[in-house]
Amino acid sequence: MLDTIRQIETPEGVFLRLHAAGALPRAQAWLIDFAIRAAVFWAVMIPLALLGEGGMGIGALVVFAMTWVYSVVCEVWFGGQTLGKRALSLRVVGADGAPITLVPSVVRNLLRVVDMLPGVYGVGLISTLVDPHARRLGDVIAGTMVVHVVDTLGGNQVPTVPAEAPPRALSSEEQAIIVEFAERCPQLTPQRQRELADLLSPLTGQTGDAGVRRLVAFANYLLGRA
Repeated sequence: MLDTIRQIETPEGVFLRLHAAGALPRAQAWLIDFAIRAAVFWAVMIPLALLGEGGMGIGALVVFAMTWVYSVVCEVWFGGQTLGKRALSLRVVGADGAPITLVPSVVRNLLRVVDMLPGVYGVGLISTLVDPHARRLGDVIAGTMVVHVVDTLGGNQVPTVPAEAPPRALSSEEQAIIVEFAERCPQLTPQRQRELADLLSPLTGQTGDAGVRRLVAFANYLLGRA
């Protein structure tokens, strides 16, 4: 039930760290979504009940939409977040860290029927405990995972400055070090930034604040920013 870190290397050789969400925050998000669906159901069904059989037919469509369509629409068109996941700062993404698309979303949500067996998400809970990235069976088959938003947005924490190409080709490990440094800059004191940047002065050709700025410029280049 503990959260885990998944490190992925992009085709550009940049490493992404995805903080996989454990069973507890996912269960809390599900409860919030369940409460929202229940509230909408009763708000709609009370007036529809006055319409007789026609109203009940419309109510059945509402139940279907809230049970199956709600999650898919939120995941595909609202950044991988239902209202419950947004409240818990969670997001559904592809196993490679890419935004979730329609087919994987449909698959993972249809397989909730299996994950709920034999009741109270029994299969799903066992799967999250066994899988190294806390995925329920539906996520394993669909090739998706639920992560904490702060980790999926790690690259956006890099200060935006004019990008600059490194003076030589960098290994995947060197690229990851530079991007990680730039991500951590906002949390480091200026003295610590300069201290770390000076370690890479053979690459930047600069020391002190100039070295820090050049490393951040390299990071922006590695992240594909113009």
